[in-house]
Amino acid sequence: QVQLVESGGGLVQPGGSLRLSCAASGSIFTINFIGWYRQAPGKEREFVAGITNNKSTNTAGSVKGRFTISGDIAKNTVYLQMNSLKPEDTAVYYCNADTAGRDRGWLLRGVQQGDYWGQGTQVTVSS
Repeated sequence: QVQLVESGGGLVQPGGSLRLSCAASGSIFTINFIGWYRQAPGKEREFVAGITNNKSTNTAGSVKGRFTISGDIAKNTVYLQMNSLKPEDTAVYYCNADTAGRDRGWLLRGVQQGDYWGQGTQVTVSS
C-alpha cells in the first residue's frame, strides 16, 4: 500500500509561480514512477509530468518550458515547479504512483496511469 499527499496549491496571479509537493508513504520501495496529472472543471484528467525511480523525466508539451518535475522517489518526495502560470493552468493537480511495474515509457507519456492517487490540490491562476 502507498499513500500520496499533495501540498502547495493555492491562488496565484498570472505569471506567478508555485511549487507542488507529493509526499509518498507506505511501501515506498514498490514505487517505480510518480507523475502529476491535472483536471480542470468540465475537462478530462491530463498528464502533466512524470519521474521514474531511475530519475528519467518527461513533461507534457502544454507545460514544457514552464513546469519542471524533480525529486527522488527513494526519498519519498517529488516536486512540480510551475512558473509563468496561466489562467488555463487552473485545475486540481493530482499525484499518481505506479507500483505494478507498468512500462515506464508509457507512464512517462501519460499513456498509462499508476495505481495510486493522492487527494489532489487546487491551483487557481487568476488576477
